[in-house]
Amino acid sequence: MSKRPAATYAVARHLTQALAQRNGAETRLALVVPPNTEADDIGFAAQTVGCLTDNLWEQLSLPRAARGRLLLSLASRSPLFVRNAITMVHDAQVFTAPTSYSRAFRMTLKANIRLAGRLQRGLLTVSEFSKSELVGLGIAPAARIHVIHNGVDHILRVTPEDDVLDRLGVLSRGFALGLANTQPHKNIGVLLRAFARPEMADLTLVLTGKTMAANFTALGIPVPPNVIFAGYVTDGEMRSLQAHALAVCTPSLTEGFGMPPVEGMLLGTPAVIAPCGALPEVCSPDTLQADPHDPTAWSHALLRLKVEPDLWNNLSDTGRAFAMRFTWDAAAAKLEGILAEIIK
Repeated sequence: MSKRPAATYAVARHLTQALAQRNGAETRLALVVPPNTEADDIGFAAQTVGCLTDNLWEQLSLPRAARGRLLLSLASRSPLFVRNAITMVHDAQVFTAPTSYSRAFRMTLKANIRLAGRLQRGLLTVSEFSKSELVGLGIAPAARIHVIHNGVDHILRVTPEDDVLDRLGVLSRGFALGLANTQPHKNIGVLLRAFARPEMADLTLVLTGKTMAANFTALGIPVPPNVIFAGYVTDGEMRSLQAHALAVCTPSLTEGFGMPPVEGMLLGTPAVIAPCGALPEVCSPDTLQADPHDPTAWSHALLRLKVEPDLWNNLSDTGRAFAMRFTWDAAAAKLEGILAEIIK
């Protein structure tokens, strides 16, 4: 991953930008931000309120600024006791994959989500899968949870930086791409075990993000020599890696949406996914799937893409066509409809 805000905040930024583009100067929406927040590229004139920051701003300054208006929060958290509000809860992973988060984080976010589901006028989420989990957990009834799929077309506005291939010493289609992350639900260990198999010696795995080899070995997960830890990459480098990879690999045990494989698909790169969470929903039905607990299944899928060019080309075409439906303009249009229905 590139050194960017958390995925929930990236979604909030892209969706807000799309709302601004659809509404222009006629908008009735107002964007309020805490001090020292950069919001120049959003499209709305941002109003700085209060002198607090972080959670204190969210819980004290934001409710006062929103008094008398509907409050829309797009990054899973919101003021605890505001009723005239709608919050986007991206997934239920603090409930279903608790070991991936610190105790303090999951306890506070659980409380926030439960109160939002009980008190607010509705919830938003990013997939039918996430909606089903929130309903099953009793967060809110199905009629009060609205699905807005993420867009991925932001990747097309990023200028590629192909020199990252030389920097990492990899060739186009000579590597698979994944996320360097030790959270248990991301399940990257299965990729490391797959690339340790003898038949994978001529293929490289590139993992992006802050996590390094030592973090995996400390957990007892050996790292084979054909794995490159790229560290943080720029948005342009990420686009190039996604576009030139043999496949974007997502072995997660659960995902609320899962942007990386869909971004890669839009760029024409096949995805290999675990049949878990929202991944089958947001990836093409033709996408290769592999058992999240079976390294052999992952090596088999990737070797098929390497030695069967017709398969690669077919999945490239069908994946790109499928991913084209996920645009931020479509997401903003659906959000406008939901808001109009709630406040009528």
